[in-house]
Amino acid sequence: MKRSRATQLSLFEAAAVAPVQIAQPKPVAPPKPKPPKQPNYVAGHRERLRARFLVGGAEPLPDYELLELLLFRCLKNGDVKPTAHRLLEEFDDFNRVLSAPIERLKKVKGIGPEIALDLKLIEAATHRMSQGKVLKRPVISSWNALLEHCRVTMSHRETEIFRILFLDRKNVLIADEIQGKGTVDHVPVYPREVIKRALDLNASALILVHNHPSGDPTPSTADIDMTETIQRACELVGITLHDHLIIGKSTEVSFKSEGYL
Repeated sequence: MKRSRATQLSLFEAAAVAPVQIAQPKPVAPPKPKPPKQPNYVAGHRERLRARFLVGGAEPLPDYELLELLLFRCLKNGDVKPTAHRLLEEFDDFNRVLSAPIERLKKVKGIGPEIALDLKLIEAATHRMSQGKVLKRPVISSWNALLEHCRVTMSHRETEIFRILFLDRKNVLIADEIQGKGTVDHVPVYPREVIKRALDLNASALILVHNHPSGDPTPSTADIDMTETIQRACELVGITLHDHLIIGKSTEVSFKSEGYL
């Protein structure tokens, strides 16, 4: 049966009536921003600095460059010089950076937990090395090394630390122990605990050591009174108090040399 002309559409007519689908253009992603260019000195800087250290050692390097070498170990890429300068601005010098409390280190921009831990491990290794030069050795023959050990471990501390060097009857250093940690200008010392520990170690003599974070090693009245109290306690049990050293930032005071003992 043929359709009527009214109901039939030519191909051209059907195409004109059918809706036209217009393809929408695909969205184009914006170009990724290029990373900022590093300063010219960064290119090859790590290799150059490592080469200088290998040739000349640490002595000619300023503090910030030595810190850079340490920071290279954790911060594998990028410029670490600003971080090294921030550390020195916060803590003044290289030694104070290493001796700073770990929580304070982590507050410095660019210093995370891993870097802070690395810095404290370096400090601990330094202390262990200096202790190894005096432990199990006669104090008389290693006195300069003993003073250097005390400087390394105590002169840059932000708070007072009280330590005791225990000697045997031949004046050989048998133990080096921290007995108390305090504040910026005070550390609690308990003569009873000092004597008890000396007896536990079978020590025959002691050297007391503490630091003054202010940098001035001049003994205070409290320092003198505490030393006299410990000396009297030592005499009661037959232990000799050889000396009491106060460590400042660049020098130290010996109670024996100054006539307090």
